Amino acid sequence: MATSKSGGSTSNGRESQSKRLGIKLFDGQKVQGGEIIVRQRGTPVRPGKGVGRGTDDTLFAMAAGYIKFHGGPKGCKYVSVIGQWPVVQS
Repeated sequence: MATSKSGGSTSNGRESQSKRLGIKLFDGQKVQGGEIIVRQRGTPVRPGKGVGRGTDDTLFAMAAGYIKFHGGPKGCKYVSVIGQWPVVQS
């Protein structure tokens, strides 16, 4: 016979860490190539010109310029990188 009551299991420890999804750069902001614009699950925002899509649906800039969010066919939301701004090299 046990001399003390069994401890059982804890009810904590099942909460997953937040994934920090969302828009990281907004309309009109400067961006360099490789910068993340949107972290998302699925494609509520689709890639336009100058924007690439990662395997986890993350959208990133492929060139330096300015961010532009705009509508597209069938009411879809798109993000593009437009214009160019000089990259200062040091």
